Amino acid sequence: MRRSVTTVLVLVLLAAGAARANLLDKLKELEGGKDQPAAPVQQSGIGAGQSESTISAGLKEALTIGSQKAVKAVAKQNGYFGNPAIRIPLPDKVRSSEKVLRNVGLGKQVDEFELTMNRAAEKAAPAAKDILVGAVKEMSIADAVNVLRGGDTAATQYMRSKTYVKLYGAFKPAVTRSVLDVGVTKAYQQLVDEGKKLRLVKDESMDLDHYVTTKALDGLFVMLGEEEKKIRKDPAAQVTDLLKKVFGK
Repeated sequence: MRRSVTTVLVLVLLAAGAARANLLDKLKELEGGKDQPAAPVQQSGIGAGQSESTISAGLKEALTIGSQKAVKAVAKQNGYFGNPAIRIPLPDKVRSSEKVLRNVGLGKQVDEFELTMNRAAEKAAPAAKDILVGAVKEMSIADAVNVLRGGDTAATQYMRSKTYVKLYGAFKPAVTRSVLDVGVTKAYQQLVDEGKKLRLVKDESMDLDHYVTTKALDGLFVMLGEEEKKIRKDPAAQVTDLLKKVFGK
């Protein structure tokens, strides 16, 4: 009888110990599994086997580097004008008469107008860097994971949606100053004055600051998209250990 009682007590203690262990496990789960390593978010492709926090850090590093490179690329001389993919074109109302204007000897004025618009954008471009980098810092882990799983320019599209209004607000005053400094308005007015004499263009007012700003921002995001694609696909562009870890294959 005594042996049976002892056996029962042992079984009760073992059961209590198992229940306590299960309870501790449940508490750890509720606390976020602090004693467990973060689970990988996916098993294949970019970011495979990496935790969400690692992916977030890697994507932010990629966007910071990409933003800095994109701004640097457009801010240099001929950053816009020398790049056919982002060169700011003549406004529609001028471009529609461009061939005729050139045929009557106003090619120099047309070229000067186009050049000065691009020079204004190049001069204003540095205003974008701090805004882009600031937006990267504010990106949540969930946004970073979703962006990583997106297309080749998913991060660029995210950045455009988050920063465009703020960029426009910072960029336009810089463009306004640049437009005056490099003589965009003067070049445009000279073209209009000569065109009016020949009845080729109308003396219409044009918001040159708005036009140059929107085209400049379009070009900036094109360049940011190119940088993103390089980091996603080209090992040579994965210049840090973290980028290699997240984007390497």
